[in-house]
Formats: sequence, C-alpha cells, structure tokens
Amino acid sequence: MIHILLSRWRQGYRTFPYPRALPALPERFRGRPQIEAERCPEGCRVCADVCPTEAIRLGPAGPEVDLGRCLFCPDCVEACPEGAIAFTQEHRLATRTREDLVLQPDAEYRLAEALHGELKRLFGRSLKLRVVSAGGCNGCEVDVNVLGTLAWDLGRFGIQYVASPRHADGLLICGPITRNMELAVRKTYDAVAHPKLVIAVGACAIAGGPYFRQGEQLGGASSVLPVDLFIPGCPPHPLTILDGLLRLLGRLGAEGEVRPGISSKV
Repeated sequence: MIHILLSRWRQGYRTFPYPRALPALPERFRGRPQIEAERCPEGCRVCADVCPTEAIRLGPAGPEVDLGRCLFCPDCVEACPEGAIAFTQEHRLATRTREDLVLQPDAEYRLAEALHGELKRLFGRSLKLRVVSAGGCNGCEVDVNVLGTLAWDLGRFGIQYVASPRHADGLLICGPITRNMELAVRKTYDAVAHPKLVIAVGACAIAGGPYFRQGEQLGGASSVLPVDLFIPGCPPHPLTILDGLLRLLGRLGAEGEVRPGISSKV
C-alpha cells in the first residue's frame, strides 16, 4: 500500500487546468473548417462532389459546410484546386440548433447558448447524463468516456454519467439510431423525469454520419427525440464535447473563460 501512495504522490496533480488553459492539440487536429469563398473559381463544385456525406453545398456566397454531416475527413481540402477550404484548430463547435451547424463563408458561427430560466437553475451546477449507444461505431462513445478519466475529470464541473435513466437529467446519444435501437431509445427517454435534456454527439447522432444512405438507420437523434445540444465531429474531440456541455450549462464565457464566481473544481 505504501508503494501505491508513494507512486501517486510522485505523479502529482494530473488533471488538465481547463478551462483556465487549453490542453495541447496535435497539428493533425481538424477543427472548424475555414472557407475563403473569394478563391473559389466560378462554377467549381469539386469539393461538393468529393464529399462522402454530401455535407458541402454551393450557396450564393460560396461553399457551405454542414458540420452536422461533416466527417472532418480531408477529402475536400485535398481536392480543392485553389485551397479555398482548410481545417483550423478551433475546437468550439457545439450549437443549440441544427441550422446553426451550417458554416457559411464570411458568416459568424453561432456557438451554443446557455439554458435559461428553470432549466438553468436545475441543471446549471449538477447534470447527470445517461449515455446511449444507438448503433454507431463506438468512436464517439470512446471520447465521451475519456472525459471521465483522471486527465479530464468531468465530475469537477458537476457533470456525471449514470447507469440508469431514472437517475438522469437527460440523455447523451451517440450513433444514428438504428431501427433495432429506436424502441430502446424511446423507452430510455420516457424513463427520464421531466424536465430533461437530449444531447446528440457526433455526425451519426446528428445526421446519420457515414451511414446516412443506409435504410436501417433513422438519421440521428432528431428523428426520434427533441435535441437540446448538437456536438459535431467524427468523433468529436473530448475538448469539443466538454466545451459544448459547459456552454449549455452557462459555465463558459464567449471566449471560453470560466464565468466569474464559478470554479473548475468541485
């Protein structure tokens, strides 16, 4: 036992100081895309044609990227002859509405707003979530679970995963919701007491992801339940998930700083 205690003492404090400071992101990290429409040749649709999930469409101002469908693969970036599309290191992606996930050239991206009124009072400092894996590849589930590890320590923000929907304040859904999972998702939702939240994590849970053409999936959580928060990615980085959750609870300011009077430790 003494050796275990000594080892723990030598390791010191291992939890990231987020949100006071961001953890280092690797160079290969693909965050929010950036579009320079003025570099797009007239009539060019190469990026839209190569997109595997039809996430890119040509709008009046240039290419528009639906981040709910986007797999954050490099196909569009590599195919664009003028380099008009590039991925940035911007990890903040979560929105409150499906429409806000559409990234338009030279338009401001609207990040998730906090809950208001009674919902803010009930969930702002303590949120229990039941994670539901509804037919995806488990990539999103892995990054959701990472938030419970020592380095991230989701519990210090008052957010915890629970084993039963009857102990939960809401559902965190991963996967496109297959037909085999539809009844289970509905029953799980019904078992959560009112008021309740639904959070869709990943491209599958938002729009079907790479499975969007398959008839055995329903196209995401919105096809079955009302969704309060959309967190795009394939899978989203743990930092993106955490940022979305904290924004929903009103725990972050506009630029990611902690709200005055709120500690990042329990």
